[in-house]
Amino acid sequence: MLIRHLGQVDYLPTWQAMQDFTARRDAATTDEIWLLQHPPVYTLGQAGKPEHLLDDIDIPLVRIDRGGQITYHGPGQVVAYLLVDLKRRGFGVRELVSRMEQAVIDLLAEHDVRAERRADAPGVYVAGAKIAALGLRIKHGCSYHGLALNADMDLTPFSHINPCGYPAMAVTQTRDTGIAATPAELAETLAAHLTRHITL
Repeated sequence: MLIRHLGQVDYLPTWQAMQDFTARRDAATTDEIWLLQHPPVYTLGQAGKPEHLLDDIDIPLVRIDRGGQITYHGPGQVVAYLLVDLKRRGFGVRELVSRMEQAVIDLLAEHDVRAERRADAPGVYVAGAKIAALGLRIKHGCSYHGLALNADMDLTPFSHINPCGYPAMAVTQTRDTGIAATPAELAETLAAHLTRHITL
């Protein structure tokens, strides 16, 4: 598993790079995890409903090809894109989602924060508030897109959407749970947990 640290990068070229990587990979291509942050942007999944954007504010909305509804990305959020050959790994998308969720749960447990998953809404939750969102696309048996962990950011833009399509869903971040680790430190730890769970 190759880990790439991309820093803060614009959404559209990063999305294109994921598509390009997936299109040209072959059976010998090493799986990768891309760690990064995005400038403020809303993304709407391929079956997403635009009415989940409640207010037209000065943040761009990009319609993309992952599953799920609308979410927000911005500085201070740890984004991990998983470019994984599921066919080679021998498990499917539901198993990948479960392993991604467990990686976040394990990370938070290291800081004595109890988190859980929900059967009706993929992601990771602390005391009922969403702290990590997941969304994937599978093409030719390979994944791209991934997860976003709220770390130390301005959560206000979430109030202008129905996060992941759920009205009034509460969101939180690691800083507000008492975790002092920086987004960069959390990204390193998250990559380690993701690698461990994906390569089991």
